[in-house]
Parts: sequence; structure tokens; C-alpha cells
Amino acid sequence: MPVIVVANPKGGAGKSTTALVLAQTLAGMGASVTLIDADPNRPIVDWRSGASTVRFDVIGDVTEGSIIRVIRDHRAKRQFVFVDLEGTASRLVSRAITQADLVLIPLQASGVDARQASRAVELIQEEEEAIGGRAIPFRVLLTRTNPAIPTRIEKEIVAALANAALPLLKTHLNERQAFKAMFVRRLALSELDPLQVNGLPEALRNAERLADELIDVVTPQTAEGAAA
Repeated sequence: MPVIVVANPKGGAGKSTTALVLAQTLAGMGASVTLIDADPNRPIVDWRSGASTVRFDVIGDVTEGSIIRVIRDHRAKRQFVFVDLEGTASRLVSRAITQADLVLIPLQASGVDARQASRAVELIQEEEEAIGGRAIPFRVLLTRTNPAIPTRIEKEIVAALANAALPLLKTHLNERQAFKAMFVRRLALSELDPLQVNGLPEALRNAERLADELIDVVTPQTAEGAAA
């Protein structure tokens, strides 16, 4: 089953938000999901300590020595395995990337984030060489974008990614209060109160579109991996 690693050497790019939104959305669709929290700050482990009843496994306390074994154990019994990584280039990050069927690279629409995304691509290419040339597919995901009108800098970043031939997901993870509220209240999007959280229906639709696109991307990759 597909392993989706969420990686960017820059902190604050939206890695944990992306991983949590996708994991809970797919679990809500009926998929079996594990989310491995390999961030030293443990944001997903902290979220799981709340009252959410959405069913998916959250695994913390992984190390560079255990990360590969943990990923392999869970990919054998779950339909989706997500790995939320720390915002740095470390040995643990490298090991997780070697196990990926897809690496998601979240970035905000800024020049600093775009440059760090290029570093993430370099890390993927280095791991491809280290494991004997197996291609590790990846997609760039723009986060915290304006859901109504794209900013000028956002358009420039999209154009620059296209010129660099970097694959970009069509769906963005928009700037929504609901994505922040799920961490504050330790609840899934579907469990938040729409009377207390602005734009919740739009955030739910955004999450579903992103999950649908992810499924479309990883399904051919998983089939190719099984055939090989």
C-alpha cells in the first residue's frame, strides 16, 4: 500500500497540516490509515491526545534506526501510510524518503519556500542514487493559498515551478481557519462546529479535493511498484 512522505527542509511549510488533513479525510472515506509522526515537536501525537474519534493510527517515537521498519510494518496492513517529517535534512528524513511511493513537498507561495523546495527535490534525487536508481515520485503542494484570488507572487511561483519542470498538484491547501482550529481543538475537520469555525464547509471540500487528487496520483504509482 502507498507510503506518502511529507517533506520539506524548511519548517512552517505546512507539512503537519497536510499530513493530518489527508490522513483524517481518507480515514473518513473508509480507508485504513497510519500517520507516522517523525517530527520532534510531535504535533500529530499531540493532536491524537484530544477527543477526536476519527479512526486512524498515529505512531510517534520513531528514530533513524526504527523508521524503515515501522514504515514497512504499517504499509503491510494499511491502505495508506503517511510520514510527517521534521523541517530539516537529517538521516531520518533520508531513510523515510527511500521508502516513499510519493513524496509531497508542501510550500507556501514565497521565494524562500520555493528555494527550500528545490533542496527537497535534491534530497529525493540523492536517495534515488543511494538506492540504486529507483525513481521516487514527488509532487509539490502549494499551501496557505488564497482560495478566491491567486496573488501575483503565487502565480509567479507556479510559473517558476512549471518552467523548472517540477510536478505540481492542481489542488492547493488553502488558507482556512479550520485547518488551524483542528490543531487547537484536537479534532478532525468533520468534528468541528461550523458555527464556531468560519469557512468550515469550504475547508472540508478543499480537503476532499486534495485527497481525491492524491488517490489519482498514487494509484498508478502503487500498481507499477507491485508489478516491478
